[in-house]
Amino acid sequence: MDVFDLDRHLIGDYSRFARSFTQIRADDIKERVSAIYESRRFWPDPLISINPNFEPGPTIDDLVDSKTIAPETGKVFRVGGHGLRLHRHQGQAIAKASAGQSFVVTTGTGSGKSLCFFVPIIDRAVRARLAGEPQRTRAIIVYPMNALANSQMKELEKYLEQSGLPDDLRPTFARYTGQDDDTRREGVRASKPDT
Repeated sequence: MDVFDLDRHLIGDYSRFARSFTQIRADDIKERVSAIYESRRFWPDPLISINPNFEPGPTIDDLVDSKTIAPETGKVFRVGGHGLRLHRHQGQAIAKASAGQSFVVTTGTGSGKSLCFFVPIIDRAVRARLAGEPQRTRAIIVYPMNALANSQMKELEKYLEQSGLPDDLRPTFARYTGQDDDTRREGVRASKPDT
């Protein structure tokens, strides 16, 4: 992931969102407002810092071998054919979720907190399909910004696309936001995506 592309993407999404509330017709005012937006007055420049190394944990293959996650789930979380190497806190969170325990993850930026809940959610959906359970929504993830939800969806799509899982085992997910029209939201409710 290119952090500068992500910054441009997030700022672009937020700028379009912020501008969507007004429609300025006067050309002189529209020019002035556009200049203010272009100056990036409403958001800071990206902050670049060095993240600490997080303690290494198990690989996705280790979690499959220990039966913490299903082998089919292990096919999802791979890069270049190799199971992801997780951080210790990710492995601990996934193990707790697998055991049906609650957990809270508090760790630094860029530490992979999303995988702490994505892996168990995907695993639960895969196991439900393997067991022939009926389709239903199993998890709801609430994001503070639509841009974050969109970027997380793209990441999850990448993992699922490369997994090779057949359609009948592939977990489904959908975005449900105030930006979507009623028809789209009704479609999401009717389709009962896993997430």
